[in-house]
Amino acid sequence: MNQREELVKLLELLDEKILFLKGKKFTEANPLVLFQLGKEIEEASAERETIRQQIESISCTVNSHELYKALLKLGYGSQILAFRRFIREQSIGAFLIHGSPDCGQRWLLNRLVSQHINNATSSKVLPVELHRIGRRIDIFTLWRELGGRCGLRRQNSPTSIIDCVYQWWQTQNVVLIFHDVDCMPENYLQQLIQEFWLPLAMQARESAPSMRKYSLLMFLVDYEGCVGTRETLFVEKIEPNWEARAPVKLPVINPFCEDELDKWLDVVEMEFDKLPLIDVISRKDELIQEILENSDNGIPELAFSEICDRCECNWYEAKDRWLKL
Repeated sequence: MNQREELVKLLELLDEKILFLKGKKFTEANPLVLFQLGKEIEEASAERETIRQQIESISCTVNSHELYKALLKLGYGSQILAFRRFIREQSIGAFLIHGSPDCGQRWLLNRLVSQHINNATSSKVLPVELHRIGRRIDIFTLWRELGGRCGLRRQNSPTSIIDCVYQWWQTQNVVLIFHDVDCMPENYLQQLIQEFWLPLAMQARESAPSMRKYSLLMFLVDYEGCVGTRETLFVEKIEPNWEARAPVKLPVINPFCEDELDKWLDVVEMEFDKLPLIDVISRKDELIQEILENSDNGIPELAFSEICDRCECNWYEAKDRWLKL
């Protein structure tokens, strides 16, 4: 018997106890006994409420987990396919994740790292929030940030940071994440790529093949959809002799379309039959139109919010639990 079943059984016993005590109180004339019965009813009712809340919490957690697994099957097919094609052949590379606001760039980042990188949970992850430092007056602010995160104190040169990251990579996957690259002036982003990433990637690629068993990946995350227009900084097609030079621009994230939602609801019906969406899936076409209408025609994060609402889950609270990066 699992925890929820045990709590439900206990709740049933408390209901019986409260009913018994109320019946006994109805026939009792002794004031002292009546007072004692009232206290017992009060205590049992409080215990019942606590158990009821525990059952609701467990049910919400289970529902949230199932919903999370279901949402991981919605959209982002072209970006995931491009990434998978790359990492089948290469273990060292950089990627631009980009799209308009609310397109779920961070959601995609978490999917790529958690689902498509071997031993992702034991990887060394170095996240940098560029919106705090991206518009400072010089690139040295970024080097200080990176140096500090590498534990280098005052040794903030790109060379010392590269050496530190390279040493990490000898024993584990290393995932470098630069959030909000849209906040960086273009020349700073170019310096980040040319003075940090390219020397690091080249040093790693020149090491012995036996030393390249771990992944070394960098993600540049653009939340405004403006960085992907800087054509000279990125490549879209990987040539046969490509060797971790410019970052790869993954396909731009577009809104969900009717076809994507239709196929996803088929998956939900087959694999997640306990989600509340099942109750209305018989009118699938109408449901799809409602999701699109309430998400500005399929903007991913707004669509996630709409779907979560229909599954009695708050997207804005849930994503804080679901998204680790």
